[in-house]
Amino acid sequence: MNSPTTVSSVSLDRNWPLVAAGALMGCVAIGAVFSLAVLLQPMSTATGWSRAGLSSAMTLAFLSMGFAGFGWGILSDRFGPRVVVLAGSLLLGLACILASRAGSLLQFQLTYGVLLGAAAASFLAPVIAATAASFERRRNLAISLVSAGMGVAPMTLSPLVAWLVTHYDWRSSLMIVGVLAWALTLPAVWFVRTVPMAAAAPQSVAAGESMSAGQALRSKPFIVLAGAFFACCAAHSGPIFHTVSYAVGCGLSVTAAVTIYSMEGAAGLGGRLLFGVLADRWGAKPVLVAGLLVQGLAAVSYLAVNQLDGFYAVAIVFGLAYGGTMPLYASLARDAFSPRILGTVLGAATLLSSLGMALGPLIGGWLYDRYGSYTWLYVGSMAMGLAAASIAMLFPAARRSRGDGGLRPALQP
Repeated sequence: MNSPTTVSSVSLDRNWPLVAAGALMGCVAIGAVFSLAVLLQPMSTATGWSRAGLSSAMTLAFLSMGFAGFGWGILSDRFGPRVVVLAGSLLLGLACILASRAGSLLQFQLTYGVLLGAAAASFLAPVIAATAASFERRRNLAISLVSAGMGVAPMTLSPLVAWLVTHYDWRSSLMIVGVLAWALTLPAVWFVRTVPMAAAAPQSVAAGESMSAGQALRSKPFIVLAGAFFACCAAHSGPIFHTVSYAVGCGLSVTAAVTIYSMEGAAGLGGRLLFGVLADRWGAKPVLVAGLLVQGLAAVSYLAVNQLDGFYAVAIVFGLAYGGTMPLYASLARDAFSPRILGTVLGAATLLSSLGMALGPLIGGWLYDRYGSYTWLYVGSMAMGLAAASIAMLFPAARRSRGDGGLRPALQP
């Protein structure tokens, strides 16, 4: 007869429709947010709005995603992820349509930046939390596949928006994106469901079922997790944002420099899948720590190259590392916390990671203005990457459980 742990592990690893739905919705949501990069020039030409003003809508979107993600996570724990993503799907299409009708820059910043950012956040922490709660043996791969959907957004929706804007004006293009968002995400909502809590009972007990959300946010596992997540995002956001400018300063053309960014993105997609497989075999913590070390060393390696082939080599390693590490935080959170509060935990961690993402470009620009060079940006990114690895090493070690060979955390509230 199978042990209870084995039975629950088998039932937990069959929710692949959730993974597919999460990947699709994440792709559409992130793609809608990043469509501004394609629409920026035609919008500025048609409206006369400054590019700085339009670009600030993207900054607002990231900040809105961070703060709204925390709220969506709390609501997901209370009402379930399906209700949250349904609300987010409705809001996503509505935000695009309202933004397409904006009559002033301020209206656009509010609808596209604040409203669309908040809508996109509904597909992050709640869906990742549901996925983490629905898988045991293949948890890291499942989370990585959901994250990969977000990673392919610039390669799928962005080209579509580029095609639309060559045939229609920016307002019509953005309205079509809104309608398409409804058409793709609303049917996918049906598949957003977690396994019954009874099936997850053995893992929930091991993960501190009695811990409240408030206690979780004050616990050592969360402080370590959030600290590493923040430092990790601060480490890679600066190089992601400034490497194109640095490459142009090294003598590369703008067209060639942009391909470095594309190379990072493609490598990041592969890194998500590779690190997910490795983490299922060796555990999320050691793979995360190794990835953070590689990320930090790869960041500073940009200073050693000045030709396109050298940039490509560093971009592949850097992209693999930062793309691969990102989904592993959710797996560590599932090791430490009950599915009952996982949305809140991941929402809070995502908020701090968003602040880290906002910090890198800002500090990088300030350092360049101050010293006339990107040297200190890359050195600082290496330091932050190594700091993130050091923090992640403090995460409570997991121990082997009896029955299915899975990992069970040793919690320290």
